[in-house]
Amino acid sequence: MIPLCIPEMGGNEWKYVKECIDTNWVSSVGSYVNLFEDRFSEYLKCEKAVVTMNGTAAIQLALVTLGIGNGDEVIVPSMTFISPVNAIKYVGAVPVFCDIRKDTFVMDENKIEELITEKTKAIMPVHIYGHPVYMDKVMELAKKYNLYVIEDATEALGSEYKGQMLGTIGHIGCFSFNGNKLITTGAGGMLVTNNNEYGERAKYLSTQTKTILENKAFYHEEVGYNFRMPNLLAAFGVAQLEQVEKYLKIKRENAEYYNEILKDVKGITLPVEMPWAKNCFWLYSILVEEDYPISRDELIKKLIDNKIEARPFFYPVHDMPPYKECRKGNMDITNEVASKGINLPSSVSLTKEQIEEVCKVIKGE
Repeated sequence: MIPLCIPEMGGNEWKYVKECIDTNWVSSVGSYVNLFEDRFSEYLKCEKAVVTMNGTAAIQLALVTLGIGNGDEVIVPSMTFISPVNAIKYVGAVPVFCDIRKDTFVMDENKIEELITEKTKAIMPVHIYGHPVYMDKVMELAKKYNLYVIEDATEALGSEYKGQMLGTIGHIGCFSFNGNKLITTGAGGMLVTNNNEYGERAKYLSTQTKTILENKAFYHEEVGYNFRMPNLLAAFGVAQLEQVEKYLKIKRENAEYYNEILKDVKGITLPVEMPWAKNCFWLYSILVEEDYPISRDELIKKLIDNKIEARPFFYPVHDMPPYKECRKGNMDITNEVASKGINLPSSVSLTKEQIEEVCKVIKGE
């Protein structure tokens, strides 16, 4: 089976993890926690990074850090993994669903303003599958209506918007290091910001608001969260981050090779990269149009029958039972794209020969 997207481990992962074990620093206090945060912020060129136990925790922590809670509305796309929407719910806020663009699969910046009310407190652009949302418009609206912007960049590490790393444009950005992401710690996440006050607040909240008194007792002034990342995973993350540019280069080269082979296939819409964007191509994603010989689901089955793992786009969150009653805009494009989209094998270890095998099935050869 050619897998959809599996981790790549070929650097100093074992060396750094072994050091944690040898020195007994395996829990959430240790040198690699600070090192991972420091090196991650250096890579993104941002002021502060705070490690978390997963990407969902990073998003929830961002919401709490900014004081978003009961009854507040957060505008978010429905074309996303459910994680950011659930995080909005966790803090008592209310998701409001925005439609997407068909070309980039991300939140349509021109459909945000119509959803803003006096209850709106934040916009949460999700840079799905690696392509950026058009952030100039998002930040313009945030300034106009005094809103926060929380970037869900969990699938977009290494992607850029007009030369700036995603996750560093809004007030807070969030990343995931799940096993299928560009770099992984097995589980884990990161909150980033250019506002030191937000960064310090997030770190304080994520570590149970713990203050150590003079006699070494723990004191807590408010409710906090155990969102900490163990030193073991942070060590793994440091090793993975050392490979990030290499992995990003491979992902982009593989996307170019897919594009070259599939460019003339009738009924297949290829992913785009806007002139103002740099797409990390976390997953290589296509649309199966009506003039393709078989349906999207039939193509997925055909790929699987040929031992090629493929997956449909995310099912729209606004059509799922917990969120059907939430306010939303016209979701026609979301519904269309969700019904047509396929994610193809995109591992860093994917070979040119494997890409050719995938494309042969799509081309019906």
